[in-house]
Amino acid sequence: MKRIWTLWLPLGAFALFLLFPFYWMVLTSIKPNEELISVTANPFWVSRPTLAHLQYLLFSTSYPRWFWNTMAVASAATALSVSVSFLAAFALARLRFRGAEGVSLGIYLAYLIPPAILFIPLAEVMLKLGWFDHLWALVPVYSTFLVPFSTWLLVGYLKSIPMELEEAAMVDGASRLRILFQIILPLSAPGLISAFIFSFTLSWNEYLYALVFMSAPGNKTVPVGLATELVRGDIYQWGPLMAGALLGSLPVAVLYFFFVEHYVAGMSGALKG
Repeated sequence: MKRIWTLWLPLGAFALFLLFPFYWMVLTSIKPNEELISVTANPFWVSRPTLAHLQYLLFSTSYPRWFWNTMAVASAATALSVSVSFLAAFALARLRFRGAEGVSLGIYLAYLIPPAILFIPLAEVMLKLGWFDHLWALVPVYSTFLVPFSTWLLVGYLKSIPMELEEAAMVDGASRLRILFQIILPLSAPGLISAFIFSFTLSWNEYLYALVFMSAPGNKTVPVGLATELVRGDIYQWGPLMAGALLGSLPVAVLYFFFVEHYVAGMSGALKG
């Protein structure tokens, strides 16, 4: 009985608190407009479910295009950032040189700079390069805030891998490059998965840069498209908005569901390092 009150009841309350927004999104996305604006209908239940909001979202808006834009940009930015971060983290964690700790700290501090400040100089750079309103330009832009944290995370994780493994490989004649790709890379899988999930989540949910640098309707991402196309002045299309938010949260939810153990292991290794 004590275990119920001290463990299961708090866990149940916490799970209910976390899952309620998803329940509300599902509920709102299948409610007809009559129930959404009714003051007498039960707000926590739906009497006549409908798929009209989902149909409107998928066939009367550019949501499918926004979804694939977001998927392409998030995947490319994540792949680029994790690749660069892994090489940088290996250099900082394994190649002994003066100022390595200071460089590592400086990279992490760069992540703490608010994006609202960075987008001003980035806008000038993109204007001079002619990258405005080009969807692929978001990939290097997103890397500016993904690489610092991912590098810091991977540095901590790589420090938790014993140096003796590399020393033994060097004694056997392995080169530094071979050690990197055949020994360190497989052992770094949990840390890389953590960096991948972190980077993909931030890229998927990013709003400010996608709003400022993309103006064509075909180049919008899910967060920007929902906020600009489904909100007209003070009129909110709550049904399609919630349906879009629900569909937009599925890729990240699936990613966490399948790799949560590796994510926790990677973060634990980074903190220990």
